[in-house]
Amino acid sequence: MSLHDRVESLKAKHAALELALDDETHRPLPDHTQIHDLKRKKLRIKDELNRIGSSSH
Repeated sequence: MSLHDRVESLKAKHAALELALDDETHRPLPDHTQIHDLKRKKLRIKDELNRIGSSSH
């Protein structure tokens, strides 16, 4: 997998997590554990994207 493909894959996963997070927060009874897990996953992806971006410059 090329670096570009990896970045695009991470961005797609981040966007999917954002949608899932939005869905969960707008439910009548949101699961706060699920929200926390989704936010943690998004942060890990963002950190990885930042590492990739800083290492490619």
